[in-house]
Amino acid sequence: MKSHKPLTFKVATEPEEFEQIHRLNYRTFVEEIPQHRPNEEGKLVDRFHDENTYLICLCGGRVVGMLAVRDRRPFSLDLKLPNLDEYLPPAKSMCEIRLLAVEPEFRSGRVFRGLALELARYGLRKGYDLALISGTTRQLKLYQHLGFVPFGPLVGSPGAQFQPMYMTKKEFEKITMQVLGPEEILEMENESETRVANFLPGPVNIHPDVQSAFSQSPVSHRGKEFMREFQGIKAQLCRITKARHVEIFVGSGTLANDVVGAQLKLLNRPGLVLANGEFGWRLADAASRFGLAFDVFEAPYGQPFDYDALRARVEKSVSLGWIWGVHCETSTGILNNLPALIEIAKERGIKLAMDCISSVGIVPVDMSELYLASAVSGKGIGAFPGLSMVFYNHKVAPGKSLPRYLDLGYYASKDGVPFTHSSNLIRALKAALDRFEAHPPYAQRAEISAWARERLRLAGLTVLAPEEHAAPAVITLVLPPHIRSYDVGRELEEAGFLLSYMSEYLLERNWIQICFMGECSRESLDDLLSIIERRCSDNPDSDQLATVAEEA
Repeated sequence: MKSHKPLTFKVATEPEEFEQIHRLNYRTFVEEIPQHRPNEEGKLVDRFHDENTYLICLCGGRVVGMLAVRDRRPFSLDLKLPNLDEYLPPAKSMCEIRLLAVEPEFRSGRVFRGLALELARYGLRKGYDLALISGTTRQLKLYQHLGFVPFGPLVGSPGAQFQPMYMTKKEFEKITMQVLGPEEILEMENESETRVANFLPGPVNIHPDVQSAFSQSPVSHRGKEFMREFQGIKAQLCRITKARHVEIFVGSGTLANDVVGAQLKLLNRPGLVLANGEFGWRLADAASRFGLAFDVFEAPYGQPFDYDALRARVEKSVSLGWIWGVHCETSTGILNNLPALIEIAKERGIKLAMDCISSVGIVPVDMSELYLASAVSGKGIGAFPGLSMVFYNHKVAPGKSLPRYLDLGYYASKDGVPFTHSSNLIRALKAALDRFEAHPPYAQRAEISAWARERLRLAGLTVLAPEEHAAPAVITLVLPPHIRSYDVGRELEEAGFLLSYMSEYLLERNWIQICFMGECSRESLDDLLSIIERRCSDNPDSDQLATVAEEA
């Protein structure tokens, strides 16, 4: 029985969509077309999965149709037809379409036409003028009806034979003309020239659900509706981090760290600040501004701490009352060892405070044994900037010696809302947390980051953080001396890619950064890496980025 639910066509972005893609791939190319061997998992992960962009058809959240697009050679057809280019018309930019699969009950013209339209629109946005496909011989008439032209001999094996085919840009336009007008087609062709891909540490790309929540009419921060939602958000944040309590502030991560510093001031004990990057040293600056008595335990930028040496340092400091450090050192891409720090602090009964601004939402963070921890809305959680949080696991009372705005205990005594709050930012945060809890993106971010780091290293570029200590949300690239980071950052910006390069500490060291804090597509990352590989290879005669961007 056919479903009457509406069909949606899109680029796959969500973890559950990729899971369904692997299973549809298995049902089609293992069980139906015997192209691959069966396995117990019932999943078939394509060998080019990391380079594929998947265009899918959804019916009520179920992936019922798909195809994969890839534009890096060698194509699979290159391996089957060594003289592939001899069969093809002239083309500046081409892609290969693979894994066209549709659930049997949805094999109607509607699904195929929808996928073809999505492909045509995608191809025009990307600037392709030729698309290749190996079409199953069972559906040749359908492929030809959609505009594919057969060429060359059949490929594959008995029972799983395929006809090489291509579609030209003219056919892309013909398909879209059936639904869209000439102006819309021209707009799509020009979109690649004006698009902006965000690889900043913040602000991050915002999901439409979060944007929609933010755009609702504001409500009073004293109203029952707001307070109910506010307390629910605090509970969500505590579930994600395993902390007992959290207070939410209107302000940046610097505000949250100042609130932490104010609480450390109340302890009236000497402490130790950990610094192996810019943000560790900023904690040291905050400690100085509060007049705290402290020493700094440091490691070079881009290097992990020597935890044995840290333990020895702590054991010698009998009066030490607290340690304050950064979990993910955003300046270098180092992920400091939180379990090791917790163990060292517990051994001596020392209170541990951590800046988790760039780790919450990026990696699982267990705050259950931390004294204090800071975080923000506008990074790994995927909401708008403007809210920050301090997590804690003990009772706090108002500190009359502290400014009210920095007094954690004062917030706790007022149900977390002693001052004006933004209902728009709170609702956007709730939408982001709902999405996060439904599908935590930890594995996806770790996978895409590891793939990117490996690719950059294979291209001969220097990734600052050692792989075993690398954070999955920040890649800091050390550029060759003859290539200025400022020039690369500015040129990438002009080409539509936003990276971090203007911070003083980056300019001083000739570094640029690629960050995966928000929504990030493998497609745009692939484009970015291709340009960086050509522009920043250790070759003084490299072409200018503008030329590379045109070729890409």
